[in-house]
Amino acid sequence: MAMKIAFIGLGNMGGGMAANLAKAGHEVRAFDLSEAALAAAKEKGCEAFTSASEACKGVDAVVSMLPNGGIVKAVYTGDVIGHAPEGAVLIDCSTIDVSTAREVAEAAAAAGYPMVDAPVSGGIAAADAGTLTFMVGGSDEGFKRAEEVLKHMGKAVIHAGDAGNGQAAKICNNMLLAVQMIGTAEAFAMAQKLGLDPQTFYDISSVSSGQCWSMTSYCPVPGVGPTSPSDNDYQGGFATGLMLKDLKLAMEAAETAGMNTRIGAKAKELYEAFDADGNGARDFSAIITEYD
Repeated sequence: MAMKIAFIGLGNMGGGMAANLAKAGHEVRAFDLSEAALAAAKEKGCEAFTSASEACKGVDAVVSMLPNGGIVKAVYTGDVIGHAPEGAVLIDCSTIDVSTAREVAEAAAAAGYPMVDAPVSGGIAAADAGTLTFMVGGSDEGFKRAEEVLKHMGKAVIHAGDAGNGQAAKICNNMLLAVQMIGTAEAFAMAQKLGLDPQTFYDISSVSSGQCWSMTSYCPVPGVGPTSPSDNDYQGGFATGLMLKDLKLAMEAAETAGMNTRIGAKAKELYEAFDADGNGARDFSAIITEYD
């Protein structure tokens, strides 16, 4: 059934996501501070609005993809709650801290809105292709209603539990990804130092106990494995700055939970140094260049 959906935040991820909702036949009411992003969304079948609150009027659902928790809180408390019809399902796909996700969900529930946090995995290519994975935190009712929207933008929609658990799943997943990528980069660099050809090492390790996604799907060595950002001078993909943001969120959550994440903390330290050297816009797999 076609729905009327407000989409707030049309950046690298949100633009493709909104376009897929329009492609699926929904009426997408789009808002972004960028005029260029709005124009691009309009070309993809969305209707452009000059304010988030106007975009939310009369909708069945609101989807957002925003930079941080402060902006998410400001948008929902100032432009969504009280402007979208009571009962509309609210879906925040941003990656933010767990405590803010839960705080905003509580405010939404108090005002009569089911709300879920639904951060994504998959990157820009998956957002454009509609093959994202959504990790969803919220009530059973909220998840059921959100799933009807999210399924048009992803290949998997998974209920992670109560409000905030989607964010918890995302930051734990990305902490693991950062650790895997650093280990993969270090192993390839060491193999080369020992005189082992990268392709030969890949052929061996990719079918051995060292196999992981960072090796077989996203290899940091150019020309080895499936095409990845390493084959494009580490452009596109998942920026180092975004990985560092997720690692910082993970460390904040770990502190709140009283968890000593020794390896996660080291990954954050290494990506902080890499980012500080001017690599924030490069794909996170470019950390292998630190071993040159």
